[in-house]
Amino acid sequence: MPDKTFKETSLRYHTDPTPGKFEITPTKPLSNQRDLARAYSPGVAFACEAIMEDAAAVNDMTIRGNLVGVVTNGSAVLGLGNIGPLASKPVMEGKAVLFKKFAGIDVFDIEIDQQDPEKLIDTIAALEPTFGAINLEDIKAPECFIVEKALKERMNIPVFHDDQHGTAIVVGAAVYNGLRIVDKDISQVKVVATGGGAASLACLDLLVSMGLKRENVSLVDVEGVVYVGREKDMNPYKDKYAITTDHRTLNDVIDGADVFLGLSAPGILKPDMVRRMADKPFILALANPTPEILPEAAKEVRSDAIIATGRSDYPNQVNNVLCFPFLFRGALDVGATTINEEMKHACVKAIADLAFRESSEQVVNAYQGDVLKFGPEYIIPKPLDPRLILEVAPAVAQAAMDSGVATRPLKDIEAYKETLSRFVFKSTILLQPVLERAKQSPKRIVFAEGENESVLLAVQALVDEKMGRPTLIGRPAVVNQKIERLGLRLIKDEHFDLINPQKDDRYRSYWQEYHALVCRQGVSKEAARTIVRTNTTVIAALAVRRGDADAMICGSYGRFDFHVKYIIDIIGRKHGDQKLSTVSTLILPRRTIFFADAFMTVEPDVDQIVENTLAAAEKVRHFGVEPKVALLSHSNFGSSNAPSARKMRRATKILKELRPDMLVDGEMHADAALKEDIRERMVSDSGFTGSANLFIFPNLDAANITIDMLRTIDNGLLVGPILLGAAQPAHIVTPSATAKGIFNMAAIALADAQNLDQERKS
Repeated sequence: MPDKTFKETSLRYHTDPTPGKFEITPTKPLSNQRDLARAYSPGVAFACEAIMEDAAAVNDMTIRGNLVGVVTNGSAVLGLGNIGPLASKPVMEGKAVLFKKFAGIDVFDIEIDQQDPEKLIDTIAALEPTFGAINLEDIKAPECFIVEKALKERMNIPVFHDDQHGTAIVVGAAVYNGLRIVDKDISQVKVVATGGGAASLACLDLLVSMGLKRENVSLVDVEGVVYVGREKDMNPYKDKYAITTDHRTLNDVIDGADVFLGLSAPGILKPDMVRRMADKPFILALANPTPEILPEAAKEVRSDAIIATGRSDYPNQVNNVLCFPFLFRGALDVGATTINEEMKHACVKAIADLAFRESSEQVVNAYQGDVLKFGPEYIIPKPLDPRLILEVAPAVAQAAMDSGVATRPLKDIEAYKETLSRFVFKSTILLQPVLERAKQSPKRIVFAEGENESVLLAVQALVDEKMGRPTLIGRPAVVNQKIERLGLRLIKDEHFDLINPQKDDRYRSYWQEYHALVCRQGVSKEAARTIVRTNTTVIAALAVRRGDADAMICGSYGRFDFHVKYIIDIIGRKHGDQKLSTVSTLILPRRTIFFADAFMTVEPDVDQIVENTLAAAEKVRHFGVEPKVALLSHSNFGSSNAPSARKMRRATKILKELRPDMLVDGEMHADAALKEDIRERMVSDSGFTGSANLFIFPNLDAANITIDMLRTIDNGLLVGPILLGAAQPAHIVTPSATAKGIFNMAAIALADAQNLDQERKS
């Protein structure tokens, strides 16, 4: 039973800071009379007329194509039973949040006070103009079968009872993979199922469509075995699983069973029953919150058993969230008129196949550092795996198109996958030009911290994308152990090169070159030898300097300035005495902003600000973005004569003289930089229109505080810091950088290497 504290925190979760779990947010501005006229009368009439002329335009003019109705009458809510529509609303809101969080689908939850199936059908069918699809939820059996069947016949949009089919799809994926592990054929296995409700019957139906023989199924409900001739608590949906037998109880039919599928009641599968199952039994004990048998009890009598439950605190959680958001995503995106068997099967296989892939970093982080590898303890993906949408939605969309139920077929499935990737990884849109550039003529890149797990995950992605030839600096045994632990597919020499700091043929030439560079900084030969054995940033920088790599990434440990020193000493500056600086990108929900410099120069002078701005603006252009530069201050266009204000004012003047073509202005407040109307109230000759996208700060404190505050408040994604001014491509990630962040920085470094190559040729 949940403890008192959990109950209290759960109630607070629903009540604070505002009641409920989601809200409706406008997607268009409504800040003036013109906006109002376009949003409502009279401008809205044009949208209405467009839909009257072409009904398909509703998907372009309204939310309908991305809107799902989560509909219930509250007659079978979780384990609570028939609690009615009002008390079911928190569950429906929760479903809405999952749709939005995992697949970007908008939801209206509809709780209907109606127990009569026919009237319920009429009510839901009348909602078709509102929604792109209907998710039926928590309607009791057998009424749920009647309601879904009738609605699928009457409505020309997908209707999906998730309690039935969502459960069935995830069970199907689990069985598909579980039988792979034990090397059993689905057409030969004996299945004992308990429950007899909507979910149980839907699971059996789907498994039969996957190849399970109906005669190999024994179904047991609250009245015992479902057998031919039984009259009590029977219906047409159970009848098809009635068998001719003298067995009457679960205990009678369990002998030799290969699969136990429980969607029934806690504790009904006893250890002695498990002992009598076939070799390598597969037990799906899915009753919640207490399963038909606890995994530890089953393992005690059968160590060869594979076990799945519906709980998150045991391996192999069978959870509908693995399925429904992504199934609906794919169906909506092709305008499917229904969800058919082909789409369900595609969903099963996509979920199952994802478990074969190595863990993503997000999954590792979400599950307390557990590295998940396909096997008895990991047969299906985890619910928080962000790759589900990238695998399941395209598979469902393709199946809908192949089976002829798509009204808006996709022209390019790969482009569609790219669109989904942008939903998962916010940096994809910004980095697209850089990624394409990096792939054109792949360069060599060295990773200083080759034993770091996030680095290894990034390198796997780099190899998969064929973006460059990676070199890892690390001890071979440690690197191999980490690759094995993460379940990666990286093979030394085939996919990556290795520099072993403890033993490498290049060691002598490396330390001698390093000593020649720093001997007049008080570094002795002995110290140089030790540093080149122990400092992987030094080794990486030497590899770039000597031509063994074209770019480098470091910084997974230690302070930023620790790494900068060695880059300056070994790689040097691109232009004489120019100071190195950084530019960072913050991807926010509504905009992307570049910041310079939030990591290096504490109190830059006018010349450094000018240098930093020019370098940052050039880097912004590499992302395919035209920089609009705002030099920020506490002062607005001469309103203060403080030293920092004068500094920013002077830098602005120099920049305009040096680069009259640059869109730049200052000194100004941050709100003036973001809002054109504020600037227009103060100056008549602003250097750019709209919002600035490159912010230049008077000092490190202002830049660093601003970027951290915005990142935290608005859930921003940081790309960078990107090091500017080094003679060859070198970037320093932060110790908190994720594998995706390291991958992004590697792509930038590889693109830099190509740009440098082009500069040298020209």
